[in-house]
Amino acid sequence: MSIAIQIHSQQFSDVEISDVLKSAIGNETEQARLRRDYYAGICARFEEEYGINSEEFMVQFESGSLGDDEAFFDWFAAKRAFDVWDRRYKILSEVAV
Repeated sequence: MSIAIQIHSQQFSDVEISDVLKSAIGNETEQARLRRDYYAGICARFEEEYGINSEEFMVQFESGSLGDDEAFFDWFAAKRAFDVWDRRYKILSEVAV
């Protein structure tokens, strides 16, 4: 896939624009990785405590078979956040300027 970027000002060189975009995308990629890793750590702690992986937890939680322990809602939120940041990280990691 290719996406075009339009710069409406002609006062910047292509090299300067490219450098700025590479830096911005690199920073966003790193932030996504850090957030993904943070939520992965939370999920790992729950997985260790309850003895199931997060994917299986989500199936059981969404089916209602686990009950409504407050910790399960925290795990659910952490897993959803992990999924969002993991997807964002994967997308950003594939961007080339």
